[in-house]
Amino acid sequence: MQQAEEFWDDHAVDYAKSPISNLPAYHRTLDRTISYLTAEDELLEVGCGTGTTALALAPHVRHILATDISLKMILIARNRASVQGVENIRFEQMSLGETGRLPGPFDAVLAFNLLHLLEDPETALNILHNHLKPDGLLISKTVCLKEHSPLKLLALYLMQKLGKAPFVNRLSSERIDEMITAAGFEILETGAYPASPLSCFVVARKT
Repeated sequence: MQQAEEFWDDHAVDYAKSPISNLPAYHRTLDRTISYLTAEDELLEVGCGTGTTALALAPHVRHILATDISLKMILIARNRASVQGVENIRFEQMSLGETGRLPGPFDAVLAFNLLHLLEDPETALNILHNHLKPDGLLISKTVCLKEHSPLKLLALYLMQKLGKAPFVNRLSSERIDEMITAAGFEILETGAYPASPLSCFVVARKT
């Protein structure tokens, strides 16, 4: 299987061209996220991809520092921000392990469609916890492959063998809640956007 950075670099252009698969679920995620944000907030987004969500949230906050492991994703995101005239986002290429050198702490950390792509999501959550101000918010959405059908999991396995899918951690909604709580968060809200195939939305406060 390809390393994550290489995989996402190879697929960045196609990823940028792909339409959002479930727009109602995506807009619901944005609406719930925006309801927790203020115009004075400083945000960190990890796994920002080509910047779609950061650009949608930019009008609602003071500043977003958006990071991704893929340089090609970041370059596409920077170009999108330039074309749209968005000036309150800084896009940087780095792995989650490298984020210790970032400024902060932040009012909120966003991790959308990320935790299931990590081999060690528990450590990732601890890192994100450290980036937050007291009472800061973790806002995440995670694909719950543990609750998908065996046929879909087989298809994923075959795609991985062909280099057409990245590593994916088969998480359940219960396991996601357990990990977030164990990392030192109080869960404030959960949702399923979409409910099928399940993606778990979680808002949690640093304790």
